[in-house]
Parts: sequence; structure tokens; C-alpha cells
Amino acid sequence: MSPTTMTILISSLATGTIITASSHHWLMAWIGLEMNTLAIIPMISKQHHPRATEAATKYFLTQAAASAMILFASTTNAWQMGTWDITNMMDPAANTLFTMAIAMKLGLAPMHFWLPEVLQGSTIKTALIITTWQKLAPMALIFTTSNNLSTSVLLMMSMISTTLGGWAGLNQTQTRKIMAYSSITHLGWMATITTIMPNILMLYLTLYLLMTTSMFFTLILLNSKNIKDMATSSTTSPTITASAMMTLLSLGGLPPLTGFMPKWLILEELTMQNLTTTATILALSALLSLFFYLRLSYSSTITLPPNTTTTKYKWRFKPTNPITLALTLPASLLLLPITPMMC
Repeated sequence: MSPTTMTILISSLATGTIITASSHHWLMAWIGLEMNTLAIIPMISKQHHPRATEAATKYFLTQAAASAMILFASTTNAWQMGTWDITNMMDPAANTLFTMAIAMKLGLAPMHFWLPEVLQGSTIKTALIITTWQKLAPMALIFTTSNNLSTSVLLMMSMISTTLGGWAGLNQTQTRKIMAYSSITHLGWMATITTIMPNILMLYLTLYLLMTTSMFFTLILLNSKNIKDMATSSTTSPTITASAMMTLLSLGGLPPLTGFMPKWLILEELTMQNLTTTATILALSALLSLFFYLRLSYSSTITLPPNTTTTKYKWRFKPTNPITLALTLPASLLLLPITPMMC
């Protein structure tokens, strides 16, 4: 893909997100979401092989259906309430429809089926954009409408997402699919706290973006597409391999790493709201996610036989150290001490 085309597509992605996040009218928010969708489609299908074409088709159909549902929900709300303002989503039917549509946009269970397949059919860089930047516009809509959303519906979807994301990730060997189910699990945690404490939602989203970005950049540097590739990653760069292990543990929410902070705050808030059953289910489902993170960490840091290679270096790949990884990696590991500032 030519640099000019890529510049236009990335500019359209950024513009679509900004339009959606800054709009107060449902039509403008819908236009921003459509710009996002149309800009990412060529980036998914640029490999010109059947798997990429299939991923692009699945992504387009899912996102188009979700956008149509959002437009229908906003029209229904405007019909009942007489306003197109995003903050006045008061009609119960329109609210439920909007929640379903935004769950499909994000990849929340039970509307999550497209996300692992699309990520597996994309390149790692495109998968990074789908799991990070493409979540910003729907999350902006959720944050804007958080006062009107149904808490019970979001709690049910969050429990399904965290449990299903953990179970489904257990038997995966492809790193992109593991990151997809990781994304579903984290989105479930975010949905839990949306209507209770939106500021914790923003904190979780920020830390999720930091951790996921650093993990994907690590996978790009190590050129790891599956667990077998992770087993030979120490021959590329021992330092990056060790930091990849720490990032995976942070994604799993293991203290004293950064990823423990939002989970801790969410469980504390759920307990204070007498939602102890939900808190227990989320805490137990975190163990499932932690298991496949630990398995990936173990395979990447194993130094004893049986080894998959006897060579000291991977002769094809030269490790590089991008500035992005140097910026996101410390933040995704060492921010737990600032937790009192976030409460």
C-alpha cells in the first residue's frame, strides 16, 4: 500500500474518532463511526489473500449492522423524546438497542464472534489498531450515555464477556487470537463499571490501551504469531522477551504491576455497591485469563530443554527498539503506586 493511501486511511481513522467523540448529535456520531469502519477495511484486506478478505468482509458486515442499529436506536429515541441529543437517550427500548449495538461494535459477548476471526485474518499492526484505536469512538459514546444505560444489561454482558473470554482463550495457540480474547475480557471489566463509576472506566480504558499497545509492539518486534514463535523469542532479544512476560502478567492483573490497579478499584467499588456476586464472578474469571497469560509467559521465557532451537540468534530478524515501546512499556508495568491518586 502506497504511503499516500496509508496517510489518507489513518487520517480518516483519526477524523472519524474525533467526530464521534466530540459530537452531540446522533447523526454526526454515526458519520464518525462509518468513517472509522470504511477507513479500516482496506487496511485489513491489503494482504490480498482469502483469509484477509474474509476478515474484512466479516468486519464490514458486523460494523455496518451495528451502525444501522445505532441509527435506528437514535431515531426511535428522537421519535419518542423529540431530541437528537446524545445525552438524552431516555427511551428504554432505544437504550437497550443502543447497548446491543455498541456491544457489537466493541466485541462484547455475546456479540463477540467476529473479533478473534478478524484479528487472525489481519496483520499484527492492523490487529493493534482494531484492538486499541477502534475502541475509542464506541467508548466515547458509552461514556457520554453512561447515565442512561441499563446497569443490569451491562452487568450481565460483562459477566458473560469475562467468563467466555477466559474460557475461549485457554485453547488458543495464535497470539492474535489470544489478544482478541484478552480484549473481550477487558471490555467486560469496563462494561461492569460503566454506569457505577465512569471515571474508573476511563482509567481502565487508558491502562488497557497502554498495556495492549506495548504487548502488540513486543509481538511485532519478536515477529511472534503463535506460541511456538514465542518459545524462540529470547534468541531475538532477551530484554524484550523478559518485558513481554511482565506485560502479559500485567494484562492478567497480577500485583504489583499496573494491570492490577483497575481490577482492584472495580472489585472495591462493586463490593461497596453490594454487588458481591458479580465481583466474585469477575475475580474468578480473571484466573482463567491469567492462566493463558502465564502459559504464554512460560513459553517465552523457558531456558531449559526441551528447547525448540539450538541457535543463539534468529538469523532473519534484527531486533529494533522503537520509541513507542520505550514509552508504553514502563507505564504498563510501573503505575500501581499512583493508585491513591485515582480513587
